[in-house]
This record gives sequence, structure tokens and C-alpha cells, in this order.
Amino acid sequence: MLGYDWPRLHAALNDLPTALLVTAVLFDLLAAVTRRVIFRQVGFWILLVGALGGAAAVISGLQAEEHIAHGEAVHQLMGTHEDLALITLGVFAVLALWRIFREKRMASAERAVVLALSVVGLGFVVATGVYGGKLVFEHAAGIPSPVLESELHERTEGHHHHGDEADTAAPQDSAAKAETPGHVDPPGTPPHTHTHPPGTPPHQD
Repeated sequence: MLGYDWPRLHAALNDLPTALLVTAVLFDLLAAVTRRVIFRQVGFWILLVGALGGAAAVISGLQAEEHIAHGEAVHQLMGTHEDLALITLGVFAVLALWRIFREKRMASAERAVVLALSVVGLGFVVATGVYGGKLVFEHAAGIPSPVLESELHERTEGHHHHGDEADTAAPQDSAAKAETPGHVDPPGTPPHTHTHPPGTPPHQD
């Protein structure tokens, strides 16, 4: 699929709906504080797009689960991440449908309930992202085993920058020069009566 397997596709899809849903809730909160209709309208349209993106992220995540090699710890985290994602999608899908049919006819009390539910959904968005981050950064879920093994091998051998190598070599070169003996004249040679070729080290009498 355009060079993407399911895990990579899920990684590409899950950030945008997360950002959209968070932004939608922030606009709704801003509308409630300022009582400006334009903020509520913007939040409504962002919510619709975010809910559709969330559905795509969940579908790709369910497919990715079947293509990721994992052990028991990852399996448990994956189950929690999946449950949170489904709850998040459910909350925002309900909100999107609710507002499609009731947006222009809501009373203040009903709108307050919708806003409260949006804040609850925002909490589930954050929790879903936290568990997704644990899967990737703490357990390397989605990274093929050969790639992971190669990376571990390289880390074991260590990595050196060119500057580090130069810094290491410089003291060794200085030490070698310090240990190189200077020129010594044979016994009985009159002082300063001879010349040395260019580049000859200073003599020691």
C-alpha cells in the first residue's frame, strides 16, 4: 500500500485526528468562555473531520495489531490501547452525530452536557496517546525484529563521531612526539660547528 504496511499506516494516521479532536474541544471551550458563535462553528467542523480521521486510525490500528510481532507485555498494553481508542472513537462519534442533528437547536443546558462529554473524550484521547507511546518507545512495538536486532548490535559496538576520534588521536600523537628522542651529537663533537638538514629535531648536548 504505497510502501506502507499496516503499522506504518497506523502511525501516519493517528496523529492528525488526535490533534483535530483536541483542537475541536479547545474551540468549544473558547466558545463557552467568550460566547462567540464563530468559535463553536469552527469546533463543530473540526470535530467532524477529527471523528472521521479517528475512525481511520482505529481501523488501521486493528489491522496493525495482526501484523506486529509481540510478547505478553506488549499484548496487554495493546489491548488497553485498543480499548481506549474504541472508547475515544465512540465518544466523539456520538458527539459528532449529536451535533449534526442538534447543533442549531441546542439550549444552553444541552450544550453544557455536550461540552462536558467533549472534555471527557479529551481525557480518553490523552490516555490513548500515552499507551500508544508506551508501545513504541518502551517496547519497540511495530519495529521488525531484524531491524531491532541490528540496531542493538550497533549500539553494543558503540558509535563514534569524527570529532571524538580526532580528540582521541591528538593526545596519543602528542605523547608519541614527547617520547621521540632529540638529536645527540657524538662525543667530542665541537659545539655548534655543524648544521642540520631542515626538519632535524633539536639536538641534545
